[in-house]
Amino acid sequence: MNESVEFDLAIAYDWEYDQDFVERLGNLAGREGLKVWIIDTRNLRETLRGVEEKKLTFHCLLDRASDTHPDFYRLQAACASSGTEIIEPLSRLAWASDKATMHLEFISQGLLTPYTIILPPFQSAADIQLSLADLALLGRPFIIKPANTTGGGIGVVDGAETLQDVLRARQEFRSDKYLLQEKVLPLERDGLRFWFRGFFAFGLIRCAWWDDRTHRYRIVESGEMSRYRLESLEAVIRKIASICRLRFFSTEIARMSDGRDIVIDYVNESCDMRLESRHPDGVPDRLVEDLSGWIIHAIRELLENRPEVREGRS
Repeated sequence: MNESVEFDLAIAYDWEYDQDFVERLGNLAGREGLKVWIIDTRNLRETLRGVEEKKLTFHCLLDRASDTHPDFYRLQAACASSGTEIIEPLSRLAWASDKATMHLEFISQGLLTPYTIILPPFQSAADIQLSLADLALLGRPFIIKPANTTGGGIGVVDGAETLQDVLRARQEFRSDKYLLQEKVLPLERDGLRFWFRGFFAFGLIRCAWWDDRTHRYRIVESGEMSRYRLESLEAVIRKIASICRLRFFSTEIARMSDGRDIVIDYVNESCDMRLESRHPDGVPDRLVEDLSGWIIHAIRELLENRPEVREGRS
């Protein structure tokens, strides 16, 4: 790489199942006239060297890897120092992905959450004051989940029953806080389980029925929104967006038998966008297509408002 090259958009990923989604984003961006560079583990070192040596410039980086891989972390830092628009900065991801922080923020902002007890990390407080009365408030079974170790249910105990379950779980990720949560049972009506996955992408909101037992999706159709009065889900998701400050995330919301909407899995900062056509528990293809198109549209608008991009195209 002997001369400086500029790209409108770089997309970084390190999860093999992200490939379909990333390729879709890249193809849509190309159709919109954006010059795209895809970064994965195969060209990461070359890309990092190019950015650090000022031979590669990206106006925008859609980063789906830096929170899991140190070399991708270096890449984000190098891009940020050269003025690249980062989606999303690691500091913002850290804020949004901490379940304990989000729990307290949600409560303070009036969002409803499961009854929760937050425990300090094992390495800083091996002994905890947790009485049987405290556990009784959670009911049985209850959920145990780490606050920051996320993705694919890592570290989550779905059917905890005893104090021993808590003591054992806290030792898996000793530097992480833990949440103990009541197990939520949603409304069931007309053969439907009222548990939803909501997606937020640069202001666009889309919702799908999501079965917490099978992990299968079905898009919420327009008629169902009015029939079951699901419009309130959008207000909840917009409130979450204002708190977590991410531009692309998903969340889980359960409708209770008394009509309350309870936020369950607060912020999934790196949405699983596997296609349903390839994976039974993937996101419906139509929904992925819709979100992908809007993401690229939003990024193009963002870039057109950046002075250096406008000047380069004039």
